[in-house]
Amino acid sequence: MTDNAVKGPAGYVPSIEKKYGRPIAGWKGLIRSSPLTEHRVLVCRLKSEHGLGHGYPNALVAHILAEDRAK
Repeated sequence: MTDNAVKGPAGYVPSIEKKYGRPIAGWKGLIRSSPLTEHRVLVCRLKSEHGLGHGYPNALVAHILAEDRAK
């Protein structure tokens, strides 16, 4: 039996979109347009300005920063 469940940040996508009502593309744009670049600071901003918990913004920021470094 294989486990086809998506793991890591990509697995959070449906939950983030459902809970906070913004598509992932919107979160990516928000994070990438920020003058902030430090992981911790970006997470704190998402938490304080957009009401996210801790796990979701942590996963989003880690995923987006990794995507950007890979370019």
